[in-house]
Amino acid sequence: MNDLFHDLAFAPADILLPQGVDMTRWSVVACDQYTSEPAYWQRVEEFVGKAPSTLRLILPESCLEGPDVEGDIQQINNTMTHYLRDGLFREYPESMIYVERRLDSGAVRRGLVGMVDLEQYDYEPGSSALIRATEGTVLSRIPPRVAVRKNAPIELPHVMLLTDDPGRTVIEPLAQAAPGLEKVYDFDLMEHGGHVTGWLLGKSEQAGVARALTALADPARFRARYHTDGAVMLFAVGDGNHSLATAKECYERQKRLTPPEKWPYLPARYALVELVNLHDDSLQFEAIHRVAFGVDPGDLLKALLDCYPGAHYGEGEGHALPFVCGRTEGVVTVPRPQAQLPVATLQNFLDQYLLKQDRRCHVDYIHGEDVVRSLTQRPETIGFLLPAMGKEELFPTVIHDGVLPRKTFSMGEAHDKRFYLEARKIR
Repeated sequence: MNDLFHDLAFAPADILLPQGVDMTRWSVVACDQYTSEPAYWQRVEEFVGKAPSTLRLILPESCLEGPDVEGDIQQINNTMTHYLRDGLFREYPESMIYVERRLDSGAVRRGLVGMVDLEQYDYEPGSSALIRATEGTVLSRIPPRVAVRKNAPIELPHVMLLTDDPGRTVIEPLAQAAPGLEKVYDFDLMEHGGHVTGWLLGKSEQAGVARALTALADPARFRARYHTDGAVMLFAVGDGNHSLATAKECYERQKRLTPPEKWPYLPARYALVELVNLHDDSLQFEAIHRVAFGVDPGDLLKALLDCYPGAHYGEGEGHALPFVCGRTEGVVTVPRPQAQLPVATLQNFLDQYLLKQDRRCHVDYIHGEDVVRSLTQRPETIGFLLPAMGKEELFPTVIHDGVLPRKTFSMGEAHDKRFYLEARKIR
């Protein structure tokens, strides 16, 4: 790892970018989006056609239970090898890329692509690592992702890492430097994804990033700011925690087969991410709603009322859980909740309820109230509309209380999520 970034857990990487391809067809949205909307992925399939594309290098989560998943994964690995062998990629050694993403709304999100050291990342609750998960990790979601990654020769990131930098010292200065840097991509993203532009950092810009991160990681400054005696938390995983947890698991497997003195040289020890400032003006926390499929809505609501003493229909003191089922809408209020957030109250119930149901019953996590309303027109379906949390609550909550319930928040709508673009060799 670059000496400037020693002990910072974030550093330059050997980044791969495609050359001589249609970049709009190359770049597709994160695999965990549109899981209940197969029409989206069908449109992408038709648009990409036979062009080189990251669509051929990922497995959308909507396909994880397909009829030939093992064959799909083998095809993905074969395509990765094919792209590498045919010289599709150009490698940029020891690089960082400053990214400006103009969202469909017109807002601009600024980021910085580099790699993280998985030795300094821990998704377990109560972690004291430099990089921490913000939400609970569902361990059952890791094995299928490991199956995709374990034999893959390259990785493509959709992980967005957050740093709490109100002074805008790390990423924002790069906007002024960008006109003098080498531009490595500049194109429109498909499906209302907006426009993305990337510039290669020079050595002086990398040094500036390292200095700014070192200042944020100063233990005395950190403890005074967050009123804690605990270990420094420099980064929080905003999006893609399960992907990063998968990378961690694959690295841990390699460690078991490798002498400790060789661990720092394992490509799998590191994972490519995009770093974003929590205080970026474009970054808005959106609620993630819940939709239960294959259920009797009346039975589910009765079970919710029975789960919490004093729970009742209608507004009141406590956690309000608005629901929608076809043309029926209402609110269940849980008084004197033990959880800090309404999403935790609802999720705790849903986890218990699902254990008692057959396999047809499942819950999906949906971005956008309009999508929830559309999906709940189906029979045997009910949705819950949840409020968004304030982004200023994120770091203090994780530092003091540990991880949030899974899928507590989303950083923007589905089409605002990170698109696959850069790659890196991991074998």
